[in-house]
Amino acid sequence: MSGIAGEQAGQRSHARRNHELLVATAREVFAERGVDGSLEEIARRAGVGIGTLYRHFATRDALIEAVFERRIGDFVAIAEAAAEEPDAWLAFTGFLEAMLNLQSEDRMLKDVLWRSAPGAERVESARARLRGLYEQVLERAHAQGELRADFGFADLAVLLWSFAPLTEASEVGSNVWARHRHVLLDGLRAGAASPQSEPPLSDEDMRVLRERRMGRRA
Repeated sequence: MSGIAGEQAGQRSHARRNHELLVATAREVFAERGVDGSLEEIARRAGVGIGTLYRHFATRDALIEAVFERRIGDFVAIAEAAAEEPDAWLAFTGFLEAMLNLQSEDRMLKDVLWRSAPGAERVESARARLRGLYEQVLERAHAQGELRADFGFADLAVLLWSFAPLTEASEVGSNVWARHRHVLLDGLRAGAASPQSEPPLSDEDMRVLRERRMGRRA
């Protein structure tokens, strides 16, 4: 290998290391602060300049996508564990508890899982894949007569949204969300259900809510 080729290979290797270091550091900062965490702090913790960060990730959303892509496996693992549990009610409750645990430990996940970001095709694709897995969990619980029949994916999305402030309250030491989850699950058992007069959110309603949530963060 010529000296020039070796130097170019070294530069590419250095760039890859910086890329992965920035993603790992962003994961830490976003977990602590949410997706509004300071990009300058990410660059500082990674030991690079802010210009280097922007050379790798032209926008905040590009960096968020890169971090989120590395977390997809966590969500898939939760859904797969639920699919392997023969008792559909235990599958659903275990799924919900695991999802809320992830959200309580990582503020970014609360922001990104239901957030809509313009141009974030890979995140949207991942969200669609996860929706399919989560709907399977709901369908099994319905099929076994354990989950109230009118509780669908839109209701699950709202339920998870509703836990965001509770998981943040739990950061001060009180496991508020776990108590709230217990009360909600009692109300979701098919045998305890009473007729529901209000329809669930439509996909369009959910899209508007995601955009409004993102707008509040702009």
